[in-house]
Amino acid sequence: MTRKPAGIAIVLILGAVAVRAQTVREVSLVITNGIVVTVDAGNRIISPGAVAIDGTDIVAVDTADNVRRQFRGRQTIDATGEVVMPGLVNTHTHAPMVLYRGLADDLALDEWLTKYIFPAEAKTVSPEFVRVGTRLAALEMIQSGTTTFTDMYYFEEEIAKEAKAAGLRGVLGQSVIQFPVADAKTPAEGLARAEKFIQAFRNDPLITPAVAPHAIYTNDSATLKAAREMSMRYGVPTLIHVAETQSEAMTARERGSPTVVSYLESLGFLGPGVVAAHAVWVDDSDIALLKSRGVGVSHNPESNMKLASGVAPVKSYLAQDVAIGLGTDGAASNNDLDMFEAMREASFLQKVSTADPTAVSARAAVQMATIGGARVLGMQKQIGSLEAGKRADVIVVGMSASRQTPMYDPLSHLVYVTRGDDVQTTIVNGKVLMRDRKVLTLDSAAILRDARRWAMTVSAAVAR
Repeated sequence: MTRKPAGIAIVLILGAVAVRAQTVREVSLVITNGIVVTVDAGNRIISPGAVAIDGTDIVAVDTADNVRRQFRGRQTIDATGEVVMPGLVNTHTHAPMVLYRGLADDLALDEWLTKYIFPAEAKTVSPEFVRVGTRLAALEMIQSGTTTFTDMYYFEEEIAKEAKAAGLRGVLGQSVIQFPVADAKTPAEGLARAEKFIQAFRNDPLITPAVAPHAIYTNDSATLKAAREMSMRYGVPTLIHVAETQSEAMTARERGSPTVVSYLESLGFLGPGVVAAHAVWVDDSDIALLKSRGVGVSHNPESNMKLASGVAPVKSYLAQDVAIGLGTDGAASNNDLDMFEAMREASFLQKVSTADPTAVSARAAVQMATIGGARVLGMQKQIGSLEAGKRADVIVVGMSASRQTPMYDPLSHLVYVTRGDDVQTTIVNGKVLMRDRKVLTLDSAAILRDARRWAMTVSAAVAR
């Protein structure tokens, strides 16, 4: 047997070590040792698992050991005993309306809007109101695990600026409405604002601009057509309230169509990119039409229950594979932006309304809040699940509270036990917005101070 000289052996050993070292890739962040709920096509739950992030993207989702062998993070988050999951996707909000939280409760939608909300908005909405309200909403969303939100309101460019500053991802629609509002006296002015907004933000990495004709009962057919045409011309989403109440269905009948959905179809309005908020008062033909046209549906269970608007046929939407996600609606009608509550109530509401305990399972609720919402927004290739190549929108959820002990099934706990304030860490586009409950992108104390100051302004205005 020929022995290699000691010097050569040392060189070979050092070379092997060097090769192994070269295979370990340095990345910006590794989240390790968690219970990784991927919400991918295989519904994998990896425990202990890890997620490797480099820049804005997820580069690996695997067991903690496999990720450790391949990646070294410049930052590391130890998620032992915690759930690591996709950031939540809120498919319908009016973010600045957090400043009207609790202003008018226990009312039907028509009375709530016409007697309280619209008059309050006429007296108080301004660019500064919108900025302060959006900061408060962004703080609440970051603290409760929402990483993408869909919005329609006034002065939407201010919402976009504040969302970007906070680090949130947004699909944001400039509202178009028939009567004079804070930022436009006519629908034509609203459409002009929408076009300017689209042009300003259409290539932004975090903000997707949209056109948001409010509803059929607040816009005539010409305005609805013009709004949709603008969306299609620029290739951006169209956000609209659809069939939220029975009275809205009556409006459609007065215009010669049996349902709201069939009325919108008669205008050539329906198609990919349309996000229909609520979609409660629909029939089987409407559901088939929404499916065939590629319309996404935003289910808002808490707002629908609180305003007694009705129960959306979510079980049927799921059965027909309609793109459906969850929304909180504005905090004036919810009264918070906690998507964990939305998951829980979506599941419970379908169970009791259909007398079927399997109607919306915990797994289905989690999917609606993540990949389902991404699908509604046409963003399922970028967000909504933890997969290599997708944007790094990730949250870490604590599972150590007494009400979370013991834990047999993480999906069950996420839907039936967890609250927004269990979220420990929120990451969007690879940037850590909150770590260990400390928000890093916003001045929480200043936001709360400004919100309380505006509350006094609102109270004084509505008292007059």
